[in-house]
Amino acid sequence: MGIESIRPMADEVASLMAARFGGLRRGQQADLESMLRKRGAALPRRLRREARILAEADRKAGQPKLARQVDFARLEHAHKALTAYLRPLGQGMRLRGGAASIAASVLFGLLLLGAVAIWIMMRRGLI
Repeated sequence: MGIESIRPMADEVASLMAARFGGLRRGQQADLESMLRKRGAALPRRLRREARILAEADRKAGQPKLARQVDFARLEHAHKALTAYLRPLGQGMRLRGGAASIAASVLFGLLLLGAVAIWIMMRRGLI
């Protein structure tokens, strides 16, 4: 593990946060600093601390002299903890949740339509 691996780890965590918690517009690229500002409160306190460590290392990675001061073992631990927490909500679960949301809205619309039809039939004396 070297200095060049810090940025991909931070980008991976930022994209996982964006996928799980939202906060990005379509076509916008996530960086860890902005995701922590926008959706950092959605993380548990322990993982928020780990994310701050990763974001600080990402900031230091731009300056090679400062990047040498990063504790890579701690950084690896923070990355593993964050990805283990953020990864379980995968693409399949998001698709299933979206399908359930669409089905619920269609059923609600049909229920509302049925209620209006029964109300009209009662007003006209058909029931």
